Amino acid sequence: MASLLRAATWGLFPWRGYCSRGRKGELSKGFVEALKAVVGSPHVSTAAVVREHHGHDESVHRCQPPDAVVWPQNVEQVSRLAALCYSQGVPIIPFGTGTGLEGGVCAVQGGVCVNLTHMDRILELNPEDFSVVVEPGVTRKALNTHLRDSGLWFPVDPGADASLCGMAATGASGTNAVRYGTMRDNVLNLEVVLPDGRLLHTAGPGRHFRKSAAGYNLTGLFVGSEGTLGLITATTLRLHPAPEATVAATCAFPSVQAAVDITVHILQAAVPVARIEFLDEIMMDACNRYSKLNCSVAPTLFLEFHGSEKALEEQLQRAEEITQHHGASHFSWAKDAEERSRLWQARHNAWYAVLALRPGCKVSRAGVEVGPAAQPMDPFLKPTSQLFPIPSPPRKAVPRRDVWVEDDRECIHLGSLVDPGPNPTPGAGNPSLKSEDVAASRGLQCARWEWKSLGVGI
Repeated sequence: MASLLRAATWGLFPWRGYCSRGRKGELSKGFVEALKAVVGSPHVSTAAVVREHHGHDESVHRCQPPDAVVWPQNVEQVSRLAALCYSQGVPIIPFGTGTGLEGGVCAVQGGVCVNLTHMDRILELNPEDFSVVVEPGVTRKALNTHLRDSGLWFPVDPGADASLCGMAATGASGTNAVRYGTMRDNVLNLEVVLPDGRLLHTAGPGRHFRKSAAGYNLTGLFVGSEGTLGLITATTLRLHPAPEATVAATCAFPSVQAAVDITVHILQAAVPVARIEFLDEIMMDACNRYSKLNCSVAPTLFLEFHGSEKALEEQLQRAEEITQHHGASHFSWAKDAEERSRLWQARHNAWYAVLALRPGCKVSRAGVEVGPAAQPMDPFLKPTSQLFPIPSPPRKAVPRRDVWVEDDRECIHLGSLVDPGPNPTPGAGNPSLKSEDVAASRGLQCARWEWKSLGVGI
């Protein structure tokens, strides 16, 4: 069926005109000159080192460079580039900061990589409406620095200093999602250049309404589309009041079950926790080594509370009562801004802490979507070796301590450190581990199996 579809659509996008017929994706000199005519010669590169830099992100997937890289300066240039590539059937690959974990920037069929980082303006700030319009080159940290004196902030924090339009394109979330939601909850409008060069405003030009029942939810369609539907050239974001005070905490538990129970009880008690993250003993050991922490090597929760000084006192008292009831140990609060930053930076650096466990290896993640027969979340928050046996891989041996499971209630994420070799294949470190085995071992209904890169923690 796939071959039939390719044959049927090949005539719609022939590689003709500016494109060389030497190989699929090879660009002719005339096409490169046409790119330079749109954005200027200094903003087009076909150098191998530049193309390789744009052919990979931080995922396990090997580098697959584009045939050319362009840096448009405004939305008009993006529109002209898209129309040019569309007319010749040339693939277009949007590129932001390159911090993705899914391999979305890999140019599997060559084409033109559109680097949007030169479009880095904050176009409009509406403090009274709690909204801001930014271009794709604006990063999360740059926006919050700009908002520092306004009493507002943008809370979605995936860890990396990613571009905000890239975060919208990938549907990013982060440690603050429990209170403030993900990008899907905080994007109000998108300016998108469609593949043929047409410009679309998903909620209408200049609109930043928080609620609307008019028409299709096009904004929700493009959030998480990962560059497959168009190039996001501006996004309107929902802002939030900056909290008056912030307190972070860590508490270790004798078991994963205890950590899960306290999480449920804190949420059921309506304690307005802003962040609550789980790291098992393997991850805590890795974070201690990499970030020079001195935390207990045990199942641990990282928490953070936002609010007024008076409200925080009540929240801390209630949370401490719940944790003590479940046998928490080494419970400590961090009210100092520097100490809080150090704690959460260690959590955000968990990806690199995992890589440091076995230098030269890459991190892969397998996601198993489960049906309604899924068991409670606690069985998944254990090292994989406690759930089912891991066969010895045919490549370099990977210790079982380098394999773990995380859960987000809808999908089991099986993470493993694998030796990528010259041509990495997701799951190569453990090829005999199948989705059906994972699902059957826990009595789950497996809806879909896919390999992804691992975001450690829940």
